[in-house]
Amino acid sequence: RGNVMSKMWAGRFAEELNKEADDFNSSISVDRRMFRQDITGSVVHANMLVKQGIIPKEDGDKIVSGLSEILSDIDLSCEDIHMFIEEELTRRIGDAGKKLHTARSRNDQVALDFRLYLRDECEEIIKLIKRLILSFVNKAEENKDAILPGYTHLQRAQQVTFAHHLLAYAMMFIRDIGRFKDAVKRMDSSPIGACALAGTTYRTDRKYEAEKLGFSSVAQNSMDAVSDRDFAVEIMNAAAIAMMHLSRISEEIILWSSWEFSFVELSDAYTTGSSIMPQKKNSDMAELVRGKTGRVYGDLISL
Repeated sequence: RGNVMSKMWAGRFAEELNKEADDFNSSISVDRRMFRQDITGSVVHANMLVKQGIIPKEDGDKIVSGLSEILSDIDLSCEDIHMFIEEELTRRIGDAGKKLHTARSRNDQVALDFRLYLRDECEEIIKLIKRLILSFVNKAEENKDAILPGYTHLQRAQQVTFAHHLLAYAMMFIRDIGRFKDAVKRMDSSPIGACALAGTTYRTDRKYEAEKLGFSSVAQNSMDAVSDRDFAVEIMNAAAIAMMHLSRISEEIILWSSWEFSFVELSDAYTTGSSIMPQKKNSDMAELVRGKTGRVYGDLISL
């Protein structure tokens, strides 16, 4: 697979690809996480090709069956996850596997996988944020009558309830859910069928694929379909704001659990100690959340 002649794009090349160049080009260590979405998209694409009479039903059935067997196999020697799946499929079922790439390019394939993957990830993130909100609500319910000093400029300002303070964070995370949902809404169009940038001469059915993959529409412009990554920046922005909120509550926890404040005591299950100072009970989890916030800000700016 390191030989250039085995690459799908190798039609005009005669020399073997330098191994260091091949390794530098490889993205499979990153995009392997999208293999489930890639196979899902490929199964629907194969069914569409059969439906439109572009490939025989017998070949389509072989492709779908072969893809279902590959789900658990990942080979890091391949250039990318998309090529791995198609090469492995061809190895297992023969030349019928090569027909899967009919009427699509890696460009629209990657754009599709990325949307499917981020849609799944956002759904999981939203579930986790809802669990977090429920934790705040439950803890607030337990402490409706607990009085807490409210601070401005780190000076005691007005009294509030502990519950009221906790629910301020619940409101922040509710807004975070809205931001993730908005970002998902704007990537709710299928790019498949745009191919490299200007579509295909095959009579494909883009709406069929979009519907089967859970999209509400198809991308209206083929060039925009394969080049658009706005949704990724939006999702990173939502993640960065959510991390800001996590950093805020983490700092509160660090202060509240200190000897100077002593408003709360953290569970032993979520704290660490000191190898030299036995009285210490460190809020490491909260400190690490604050530290990791910077990574997400960096990822947003990089993107």
